[in-house]
Amino acid sequence: MLLAGSAGVGHQDHQSQMYAPGFAAHPGFEIVGASEDGFDRPDVDVVSVCVPFERRVEVVTAALRAGKHVLVDKPVALTSAECARIAAVAAGTGLVCLPAYHQRFNPAVRRARTAVAAGRVGLPWNVQADFLVAGGGPVWPYGELLNFAPYATDAVHAITGLPVTTVYALAGPADGPENLVTLCLTHERGMTSTVVAGRTAPIAGVRGPSLHRYRISGSHGTLLADATRPRVTVRDEKGERTAWAGHGTVHRMLGELHAAITGGRPAELGPADGLAALLLVEAARKSMESGRPEPVGDQEAS
Repeated sequence: MLLAGSAGVGHQDHQSQMYAPGFAAHPGFEIVGASEDGFDRPDVDVVSVCVPFERRVEVVTAALRAGKHVLVDKPVALTSAECARIAAVAAGTGLVCLPAYHQRFNPAVRRARTAVAAGRVGLPWNVQADFLVAGGGPVWPYGELLNFAPYATDAVHAITGLPVTTVYALAGPADGPENLVTLCLTHERGMTSTVVAGRTAPIAGVRGPSLHRYRISGSHGTLLADATRPRVTVRDEKGERTAWAGHGTVHRMLGELHAAITGGRPAELGPADGLAALLLVEAARKSMESGRPEPVGDQEAS
């Protein structure tokens, strides 16, 4: 597989800090180089794309047209129109194009999805989701609505299978990129959800999400999924710190990518999911401007 770009998003270089180590540790992949072009190499089957957004559509579609499967950093693009172009090319090739919304592969999210599908809570009527990250640097220039909120909205969709139809959004601060957003969502079949996502002040001993949970209320019960667990807390002379225990979400996402490629099947996460995330973000921005609920655009990728 080939590494294309290392632009990263926000304050982290996702390629070198997340995807490259994940591919290197996975027995089904071998990194053969790094390049943003020359995708016709016969020794390359997969391209991991982390190029800047101004080249994102160009590089992803070039890799697909060269017959390569693609992992694309999130968000897939900055606009739904750009994402739709990528989705159209991916559909035409039949290749795997997996957007890296890896939080849906969190074990707690997977267990919640299984429980809901098995009817453990009956018919879901509401989900409350929190995705708050402690510290990590200044707010992403494009705002945490585009950066963090889609992790939670994608996980809610993965758990329930119900697309969003309407959004009412609040965010702050008003004078710059938002660091905290609240999304009040209506889904198909009348289900509602509330998503709170953003970046908080640093918390001693915490790296990454400080609060990541889903409360699913149904006609016959309630389920609470704490996605910060399993974790290990270490206390020593240097203080207290927590670390994830077990395989991480990126490892599990790459396992799905490998299984889809070797099994000749679509991945459970594809361009349509990236498009749905961007359409929701665009509708939320309209809601923030209008002060009213706004409909989410057509989520069918052509």
